[in-house]
Amino acid sequence: MTDRSNRREVRNPVLALPAVKRLDDLSPEAREIVADILGDLVTDARNRAQQSWSKNKGPMAAYWKAVGAYAHHFRRVVRSPSPSKGKVGSDV
Repeated sequence: MTDRSNRREVRNPVLALPAVKRLDDLSPEAREIVADILGDLVTDARNRAQQSWSKNKGPMAAYWKAVGAYAHHFRRVVRSPSPSKGKVGSDV
């Protein structure tokens, strides 16, 4: 079995998207608001995925699971300080 890379771009695939550079330019206050909204989206999408799965609606469950996963990845990007600005922070 191959070990998984520890590079940020491998662990969080949305880092490769051009839009992430725009998120880096947000003020800390704006980043906090966006992270809070994304957190709500993660929770809601995961609940909808579970509800869809329990109703045997597999395609919708997969859709909402993907929405939750992407929202979670973006939230992690927004919550951590920008590496391009020389800050060090948790990627939680």
